[in-house]
Amino acid sequence: MRFTYYGHSCFAVDIQGKRILFDPFITHNELAKKVDINTIEADYIFVSHGHEDHVADLIALAKRTNATVVSNFEIVTWAGKQGISKVHPMNTGGKWKFDFGTVKCVVAQHSSGLPDGSYGGNPMGFVFMTEDGNFYFAGDTAMTRDMELIPDFTELDFAVLPIGDNFTMDAADAVAAAEMIQCEKIIGVHYDTFGYIKIDKQATMQLFDEAGVELLLPEIGSTIEV
Repeated sequence: MRFTYYGHSCFAVDIQGKRILFDPFITHNELAKKVDINTIEADYIFVSHGHEDHVADLIALAKRTNATVVSNFEIVTWAGKQGISKVHPMNTGGKWKFDFGTVKCVVAQHSSGLPDGSYGGNPMGFVFMTEDGNFYFAGDTAMTRDMELIPDFTELDFAVLPIGDNFTMDAADAVAAAEMIQCEKIIGVHYDTFGYIKIDKQATMQLFDEAGVELLLPEIGSTIEV
């Protein structure tokens, strides 16, 4: 699969000819200023929770690309009020077979509120199970023992985990999470965007290396094979 990183927790994965975009926050991210959102295409946009640093560009991108927005009931209802008609509501524990594969919603320990101050529903992570491969996007979350359930229903090729600390788990917790989900290839997100989540990249890479876990930190705007 091709993985394109747009900064913070925003990325896209190409699966079975479909382009899946996650947590679009680009235009308000100074580190992603070279990314032109008008060049981004999407068939689906998955949203882990309602905080502005995960939905800031959701409405503009969904309208231009005509992508289907997939998130919890509260977020897709909010999107509908902004003029988005193509939505698919889900919630924790549920799964659905899309035209690119099956997605299961899993627990994320965080909070969720929408930009207008309304309730953002429960935050979620997503486990993708496809013919091209399987992966887990944790969303914004603390380390949680619920992660140990994931290997019970799928074998992961890679996982996308937050590593910035303060608002989510840190690198050490992400290493422990990698063990719980039995995954040896991790893509780190949700770091460096704000002062609260700056990391020491060298120390972080060393931490993962010592644990025998591969950590990938793609450059913003770059595409890698996973």
